[in-house]
Amino acid sequence: MKNTFKTVFSLITIVALSSFTYLGGGHGYHVGDVATDFELENIDGKTVSLSDYKSAKGFIVIFTCNTCPYAVAYEDRIEALNKKYADQGYPVIAIMPNNTDVKPGDNMEAMQARAKAKGFTFPYLMDEGQKIYPQYGATKTPHVYVLQKTTKGNVVKYIGAIDDNYQDASAVNTKYVEDAVDALLAGKEIKETQTRAIGCSIKV
Repeated sequence: MKNTFKTVFSLITIVALSSFTYLGGGHGYHVGDVATDFELENIDGKTVSLSDYKSAKGFIVIFTCNTCPYAVAYEDRIEALNKKYADQGYPVIAIMPNNTDVKPGDNMEAMQARAKAKGFTFPYLMDEGQKIYPQYGATKTPHVYVLQKTTKGNVVKYIGAIDDNYQDASAVNTKYVEDAVDALLAGKEIKETQTRAIGCSIKV
């Protein structure tokens, strides 16, 4: 009986941990953590850091790419987020995390071409050496981290998906990122601080 109980308990623990890992990546930042800064190359050849944004109130950091159908489906919505919130202090910072040997369609030249074709108004950075996305715990493209600038640093306030319908922007019921940023701007608590990111796995 004891062995049966131990087995059942072990299975429950494994399932719980697996669910947590799937939701937030398991490793990396959790809501409430302070995110360290980075210095990554932008499509214009310049390096970009969070510290460059002196007047920012926070950031919408999005791990995304050119080649994932989910990421492509969200491109216009990512651009809309930047247009809506950059002037309010929450600019989009997009980071391409894939190994370009595995996904050459995500190399810098391809990133530059995609950004030009789509008219991106936000930085589109290359995670050279794939050092930053593991710090965050990102597992998908797209995967979003909303940060709020505080005296302690850039605190993670939301992790997950952009909204609840990757297939059809017109059929979205809940805009997770917008709700999170709107709450921060209003000085209110974010109702849903973590959701499951839907997208392609990051290629290593």
